[in-house]
Amino acid sequence: MWRSRLGAVRTGRTRIRTIVASVAAITLAATLGACGSASGSSEPTITLYNAQHKELGREWVDGFTKETGIKVEVRDGKDFELANQILAEGDASPADVFLTENSPAMSLLSSKGVLAPLDAATIAQVPARYRSGAEDWVGIAARSTVLVYNPSLLPADQLPNSIMELSQPQWKDRIGIAAGGADFQAIVSAVYAVNGDAAAGEWLAGLKQNARVYQGNIPIMNAVNAGEIPAGVIYHYYWYRDRAESGQDSKNTELKYFGDKDAGAFVSVSGGGVLRSAKHPAEAQRFIAYLTSKSGQQVLAESYALEYPVGSDVPANKALKPLSELDPPAIDPNTLNGSKVISEMQRVGLL
Repeated sequence: MWRSRLGAVRTGRTRIRTIVASVAAITLAATLGACGSASGSSEPTITLYNAQHKELGREWVDGFTKETGIKVEVRDGKDFELANQILAEGDASPADVFLTENSPAMSLLSSKGVLAPLDAATIAQVPARYRSGAEDWVGIAARSTVLVYNPSLLPADQLPNSIMELSQPQWKDRIGIAAGGADFQAIVSAVYAVNGDAAAGEWLAGLKQNARVYQGNIPIMNAVNAGEIPAGVIYHYYWYRDRAESGQDSKNTELKYFGDKDAGAFVSVSGGGVLRSAKHPAEAQRFIAYLTSKSGQQVLAESYALEYPVGSDVPANKALKPLSELDPPAIDPNTLNGSKVISEMQRVGLL
């Protein structure tokens, strides 16, 4: 009887020790798990509002994460759609970084004071003509304005010498534009910057009479290729992309580069900036530094985008007309006023 009770006591003590050990193990595991979680949270994921082409944006993000280990959550949209969203969100915006296709949307944010100053080393990677004079955003890529034309309908000796000529009566129903797109609106902003409000306003009014409006650069190129219209205003890379593939939609066309600092020679800058309200400013600054570095610009040069690198002396794809051979007007891209241009285009009935 006594031995039986003693055995029961010993068994109970053993069970108590087992329970205590288990509780201790669970507590230790929970503590280590919490430490692991804290360690993971020390490597934040930055949020990118991306208005650049989705494919190029993903290539940049993948390259950046591979090089730095910093992950990037991407939210895609259009230039002014995302810019206005950032302004509406204010300091509560989840965005750390904003990338655009054209500069006017970036200029809007700059004018509202919502962009942070960029690191000096990042600014130094990009020539002054391809970055904001306020040094709160930099160019990450560039695209040249061109006239795509059909030689069977428009011989080379009849090409306009200036984009301003397209408002003249002889171009009635002979020119295509994508009035609703950020690309063409950036070109219009350059016309205002180069020629002044009065001349630019008259030019817009003439385009309202002359131009056929299409829903993008590719439909314009297709229409010119098919002989629907003799010419259209687009950016260079749409034509080069098609030629790099089958050439089916550009085989009947050629490109006219205006040059001579004409507004039609405008080189539009895609911008990258860090939000003042960024939750992870150091990592966001590293992302912009990467985009403008040799590594980031090489990603662009080797990509399907066929846009021009503008940073760290990285050459463009050899198929493109060299950037050094273009003769664009000298414009601080941060002065291009997208809101004003939209109002003006509405005034003449193009929007």
